[in-house]
Amino acid sequence: MRMGALARAGLVLGALLAAGSALAQEAPPLPHQQWSFSGPFGTFDRAALQRGFLVYQQVCSACHSMKELYYRNLEGIGLGADDVKAIAASAQIPDLDDRGQPTTRPGLPSDHFKSPFPNDLAARAANNGALPPDQSVLALAREGGPDYLYAVLTGYAGPPPTMHMQPGMYYDTYFPGHQIAMPQPLRDGSVIYTDGAKPTLQQEAHDVVTFLAWAAQPEMESRKQVGVRVVIYLLLLTGLTYAVKRQVWSDVH
Repeated sequence: MRMGALARAGLVLGALLAAGSALAQEAPPLPHQQWSFSGPFGTFDRAALQRGFLVYQQVCSACHSMKELYYRNLEGIGLGADDVKAIAASAQIPDLDDRGQPTTRPGLPSDHFKSPFPNDLAARAANNGALPPDQSVLALAREGGPDYLYAVLTGYAGPPPTMHMQPGMYYDTYFPGHQIAMPQPLRDGSVIYTDGAKPTLQQEAHDVVTFLAWAAQPEMESRKQVGVRVVIYLLLLTGLTYAVKRQVWSDVH
């Protein structure tokens, strides 16, 4: 009888530990953020875009590529042509010389953003086997979009005492499974803003996510403008059609 009671107690304890582990693996709901580009009339905040590019340039670009963006696209965040040329020229782009030998040259506005690694194998080797995802369309590729990216960037914390962390992994409240291979990239003061904004963790995360949202759909504002014009046109056409109908059928009534 006593052994049976101990066995039952062990089963109950095991069930409680399993339930606790399952709860630890379950990510909480994403905190919703206010984004200037949300909604049918939303637009990108140019100041936030430029701060976000600074965060990407000084922090994220050390590991993450942006293969779909050209340097010339940066004029879309409000930078002048000379600024874009200077940013492009600061990157050494792999190329071939007149004899077909590998060389490098200063970047041009027509170049793609330079990737931090020559290939995926080199990227994995430098990141403990993990492949940093390309950030060109990351804001559209993850469920939850900008809210998810912001939550992950600000969700680093110490793991619960009952959670076993794999070697080389970091605890993140909002990352699926809570174990992420990327060390915490942003902290208070990770960059120095020149426009007076305070570089807190939350501000840096909000800015860089705004930049990533723009990078994923730089044509969003023009697309929304076209959509508004189409809706207005259809409303006017509907009103005109109704007025013509009233005029044509006025004698019948």
